[in-house]
Amino acid sequence: MEAFLASVQKNIKSEGEEVESAILPLLKLIALALPGLILAHPKVQLVPKATFKLLSKLVFALFLPCLIFTQLGPSISLENIVRWWFIPVNVIISTAIGCILGCLVAFICRPPREFVRFTIIMTAFGNTGNIPLAVVASVCHSSDAPFGPECYGNGIAYVSFSQWVSVILVYTLVYHMMKPPLEQYEIVDEEIEIELVPADLSKPLLVEAELPGIEEKETEHSKTPFIPSLCNSVSGISQTNFPDLEAIEEGREEGGESSSKSIRCLAEPRVARKIRVVAEQTPIHHILQPPTVASFLAIVIGVIPALRHMVYGAHAPLEVITDSLGTMADATVPSVMLILGGMLGEGPNESKLGIRTTIGIIVARLLVLPVIGIGVVYLADKWNFLIAGDRLYQFVLLLQYTTPSAILLGVIASLRGYAVKEASALLFWQHVCAVLSLSIYIIVYFKLLFSYI
Repeated sequence: MEAFLASVQKNIKSEGEEVESAILPLLKLIALALPGLILAHPKVQLVPKATFKLLSKLVFALFLPCLIFTQLGPSISLENIVRWWFIPVNVIISTAIGCILGCLVAFICRPPREFVRFTIIMTAFGNTGNIPLAVVASVCHSSDAPFGPECYGNGIAYVSFSQWVSVILVYTLVYHMMKPPLEQYEIVDEEIEIELVPADLSKPLLVEAELPGIEEKETEHSKTPFIPSLCNSVSGISQTNFPDLEAIEEGREEGGESSSKSIRCLAEPRVARKIRVVAEQTPIHHILQPPTVASFLAIVIGVIPALRHMVYGAHAPLEVITDSLGTMADATVPSVMLILGGMLGEGPNESKLGIRTTIGIIVARLLVLPVIGIGVVYLADKWNFLIAGDRLYQFVLLLQYTTPSAILLGVIASLRGYAVKEASALLFWQHVCAVLSLSIYIIVYFKLLFSYI
């Protein structure tokens, strides 16, 4: 009997330690975000919104690239790239599953027709950057890091290795899915003249938190819906006017060059025309942002031994520069959490999405998707797709299913002039609810990783 009681007491103590190890890092992050929430609150406003925007620019252009460069570079190698192949694949899998869940949410909750694509996007694309970086950094900075002494460097490297996939997906697939719907356009007269209804593009702090200065990156195609821009490049056809087919036929008889171009545009196969327009209007240059560039530089330097020994290591010739970058990188997590607190301090915007759809997206993204993620990671481990025995690797994979929607989606919404207020409100409520859902699932993950997996 005494042995049984001792065993029960030991199990209770062990479970208590697991819960403590899972909760304390999140409490640290909440403590870091709380000052930002207080300072940015409209009733307090000790720090103006412009200050948070400047801080977000520093994080985006300096702190985060420094963190990625100093932590990913020493850990990367050709062998590790081969071993880590499932990290970017897992991002694609989680996004695909999220799209399916988003379709189910749209089918069940019946959002307004103009927000169906928005519902799918916000369910599918999670935050694979700032929040996982903050969680991993907080977990690994504990006095008794549960994932070993090299937890911090490896964890940041794992998270950083997945970011380039997310950025490419956002600026290709999401960018075109977030095109302004035709509902934002109205017919002016009998000739098919389409005019854009001005969108309220007031930019909340969340828009600046992930990609500062987004208003400077707008292009002529940003806020143009797909269909009115199909023949935009043809002379005599504007973004707001479709050609008169009878006039085109008359022009063809007269042999006009402009009319022949219009006919070729209209006669072009629909699929080929769409592919051409998508290729022309995809903002590839947006992919080359400072964090993405830092990731590519770290990978290139890390896989070339000669460069790696010059930049990284205790006696590297460029050690002084790398150490300086590492010092600036230490400011990333506190700054990110202050900005997140400031975003939450602004409160939610008005939204036409509807309460039922908002709740459906939150439930699908924060409660249902993590459960599916556990199954995906479990099967991947059973099929030997993962690094055997690396619990931190599995923890990062699980986090990719657990985070709220990417703040970058709010940026794309602003860039495209589509569902800006809805994105702001939904991101606010998701991040509020994520405090509870992350706590629950991190406890579950620790229990699984240290007991069963």
